[in-house]
Amino acid sequence: MLYWQSQDAKARFSELMRLVKEAPQVITVRGKEEAVLLSKKHYDTLTHAKPTFVKLMQKSPMRGIKVNVKRDTSLPRDVTL
Repeated sequence: MLYWQSQDAKARFSELMRLVKEAPQVITVRGKEEAVLLSKKHYDTLTHAKPTFVKLMQKSPMRGIKVNVKRDTSLPRDVTL
């Protein structure tokens, strides 16, 4: 990630746009980070909605397989304190 002072970012905008395809670019104002410039590809990756657990399970190759789960019904062990 490269850091650009705002006046350099303005003066060298075409270079900034070329470099943003490789990695996000940070623009600073008076030494403080003010903005991050991302390519459309990076932006889409960050904002892409992640599927819920239910949706993942609906697409699972294990869908439809019956699983027999038995619960242990024995009493808990005796503990002396």
